[in-house]
Amino acid sequence: MVTLTRIYTRSGDKGKTSLGDGTRVGKHDLRVEAYGTVDEANAVVGLARLHAEGAMMALLQRVQNDLFDLGADLCTPAAADEVPGTRLRVVQSQVDRLEAEIDAANESLAPLASFILPAGSPLAAHLHHARTVVRRAERLMVALSDVEAVNPQAIIYANRLSDLLFVLARVANGNGAEDVLWVPGGAR
Repeated sequence: MVTLTRIYTRSGDKGKTSLGDGTRVGKHDLRVEAYGTVDEANAVVGLARLHAEGAMMALLQRVQNDLFDLGADLCTPAAADEVPGTRLRVVQSQVDRLEAEIDAANESLAPLASFILPAGSPLAAHLHHARTVVRRAERLMVALSDVEAVNPQAIIYANRLSDLLFVLARVANGNGAEDVLWVPGGAR
């Protein structure tokens, strides 16, 4: 468990921050961008939770905890000699749980016959917003994986999470009945 007695340390005042392994990098470092975007996604999921109830609220709380796991995974570069299980990493069971949640939520939805706009109820709108931030985090993670080692399960988790958030947004829109459909060229 983490204990914080002081919130500010002044150690980042010159544009540097510490990764989970103690390495100092610029705050613009691609790894910092990736886990910072995961943190942003977590905040947007928190906004969605303000409008959620019951099972949806519990599911979103689990997602928020997973997003902290994902941030911890990303902030600590894998060492060449890392022993599996010694660092907090996203694991296959977290991906499997997302896939089961996607399948369960999708069962009540009619198949899509059109693209939908990120709109509808306040809960749906926040879930769509969270989805787009998770997609950005995923893109940053993939870019990071081109230059440094990234846990492949972390990238897969982000991919599945954006799918889950999309499906949950449809659920929040009256199981898709209140989805706002895209009308190609409709605003011309």
